[in-house]
Amino acid sequence: MFDDDSVVFTVVINDEEQYSIWPEFKPVPQGWRAVGKTGTKAECLDHIREVWTDMRPASLRRRLAEAGA
Repeated sequence: MFDDDSVVFTVVINDEEQYSIWPEFKPVPQGWRAVGKTGTKAECLDHIREVWTDMRPASLRRRLAEAGA
């Protein structure tokens, strides 16, 4: 299914601000939420490349920010 060009995907994010794609016709898994971007696999992955500029989990970024403050 992830290699089928006719499948519409949605971009999802979890509480750690990590992104992924999920087939639009399936319920979004628990712990994830849709961010409002749908399209082909390539379009969704392009969107993720644009917005996910810091791959570190949000909890790590917060801890590092607190330690540096």
